[in-house]
Amino acid sequence: MEKPLAGKIALVAGATRGAGRGIAVQLGAAGATVYVTGRSTGSRRSEMNRPETIEETAALVDEAGGHGIAIGVDHLEADQVRELVERIDAEQGALHVLVNDIYGAPIEWDKTVWESTLDVGLRTLRLAVDTHAITSHFALPLMIRNPGALVVEVNDGTTEYNSENYRVSFFYDLAKTAVNRMAFALGHELAPHGGTAVAVTPGWLRSEAMLDAYRVTEENWRDATKVQPHFAISESPAFVGRAVAALAGDAEVARWNGKSMSSGELAKEYGFTDLDGSRPDCWRYLVEVQDPGLPADVTGYR
Repeated sequence: MEKPLAGKIALVAGATRGAGRGIAVQLGAAGATVYVTGRSTGSRRSEMNRPETIEETAALVDEAGGHGIAIGVDHLEADQVRELVERIDAEQGALHVLVNDIYGAPIEWDKTVWESTLDVGLRTLRLAVDTHAITSHFALPLMIRNPGALVVEVNDGTTEYNSENYRVSFFYDLAKTAVNRMAFALGHELAPHGGTAVAVTPGWLRSEAMLDAYRVTEENWRDATKVQPHFAISESPAFVGRAVAALAGDAEVARWNGKSMSSGELAKEYGFTDLDGSRPDCWRYLVEVQDPGLPADVTGYR
């Protein structure tokens, strides 16, 4: 099978579960060597207290046809991130793709700034914003040694959607606006070095936690539509993973520099599908069906 990313080195920061895991696996399926990092390892859990581990993700990368390397890293700790990048440099001599998918913060839903728990809100900003900045600070000097570097900022919502819609709470809204802007700023800084930065958002993601919340699995996820009919537009983590792999394999990826794109939009451009062969376009569905309060109907949207 063709391996368009053979010989490429990727770092998926925040690859324990969800979109990060899906991205790491699909980069591996395209032939990349993928460093997968996070705080949840076989010996300890993060504050999310979920069972998934980075070691499991690395094994899935191997199974997909790539080479997964799991390293426990708290991306708020500058020394740990510096050591991570130094190790990648020593072992590989290059880094071609950086995926900033770090988050792992508790969410207080529908809370104003004065109703929010201040410690929780500020922690959200640190985990969603500071981690990305710290990781980029240390990784980009290695990446710009060679032209063609790609940074992907993984987010919830496109710039267009987030600029017009209040997202969950004050602190969550602020964090998700900042991540898209980081892609814009990094694109500006990378361009003179032949690099590209893009913000990518999945749609309604069938993450491990979401499947647990609806008490379904990836195999029978459609049963959840009995509880929430709009869940019919949801997508697997592989879908956004294939979006990032497509970007990483695109010789003309610079056309997206500084932009914010959804997995559904990129599927139309690159022709990949979700695991079931469909192309869910969640953000268009949200605007045209779910947000206006129309009955759930994914006809023409996947």
